[in-house]
Amino acid sequence: MFIETKHEIRPQPSLLKAVSHKDTMISFTVRMTFRSDDRDEIVQILRELTRLSRQEEGCVSYIPHSVDGNPDTIVIYEQYCDEAAAEHHRATPHFAKYAVGGLYQKMLERSMETLVAIA
Repeated sequence: MFIETKHEIRPQPSLLKAVSHKDTMISFTVRMTFRSDDRDEIVQILRELTRLSRQEEGCVSYIPHSVDGNPDTIVIYEQYCDEAAAEHHRATPHFAKYAVGGLYQKMLERSMETLVAIA
């Protein structure tokens, strides 16, 4: 059974006993919406942010997607070996430059969903 909140779907707490968070990777999606006029610039920012993020130690997966039928919505799937690696990612110069200084300045809305591994 799952519990759904505004930005997160996770197993009921009783089901989490079988999965230790420190033994699992950190996974989440970030969904952002942009103006159509900014699409080319957003793609360029994402290409550079992705290239540099994938080079980080502890980054398992970093994959930006456009939503089929809604190219102004971007979903980034991110996975890190642990919470420290995710925190390191948010502290890098390229995150400050391309995410905070680029994407965050252009986005119209943003949401994040934390994923909890069940197997």
